Amino acid sequence: MPVFITLEGTEGVGKSTALGFMQQYLQGHHVPFISTREPGGTPLAEQIRHLLLNKSQEPVAVNAELLLLFAARAQHIEQVIKPALAAKKWVLCDRFTDATYAYQGGGRGVDNQKIALLEQLVQADLRPQLTLWLDAPVEVGLARAAKRQQLDRFEQEKASFFDKVRAIYRQRAQAEPQRFRRIDATASIEDVQAQIQQALAHWVAVHTL
Repeated sequence: MPVFITLEGTEGVGKSTALGFMQQYLQGHHVPFISTREPGGTPLAEQIRHLLLNKSQEPVAVNAELLLLFAARAQHIEQVIKPALAAKKWVLCDRFTDATYAYQGGGRGVDNQKIALLEQLVQADLRPQLTLWLDAPVEVGLARAAKRQQLDRFEQEKASFFDKVRAIYRQRAQAEPQRFRRIDATASIEDVQAQIQQALAHWVAVHTL
């Protein structure tokens, strides 16, 4: 049984490290999988990612940002996610539509009905079965992100923006406790990995039956 798993969280919460651990864990249990990311995942979607993340002289209109994200997602789903699931492979995806509700809905103030309409158009009934939300106070994540060489267009937003983003993640996790697993990203690497392993264990057990 293939499983669609997404990783979510604000900046600097350690999603890349978490994804690496998840890959090792699944490999150790002989689970076939692919890893991908959003925005991106295909050559065309990666070009859209470049447009979205790199700062330019022309301001990006909020609706343009939203539509670009879903354009990339549509391509990603058709070219990568659906084929992988059809081939009985698990999909590990760094961000998905929860990020759109958090960043564009919470951070940018886009009406959730707009996002939901595009979600239904692009995804139909495709939804993640498990979402790992790596959560840390905004100031902690931003301090970690600041250590990177160059911040992208989103990472340069103010702390108040990310407070709104984090609040939406919290709301969505509370609304869908059967799908979301909150991972305390302020814990040690070993503790974070233990939390992730606990979240994955049930799905791996079902897969290997």
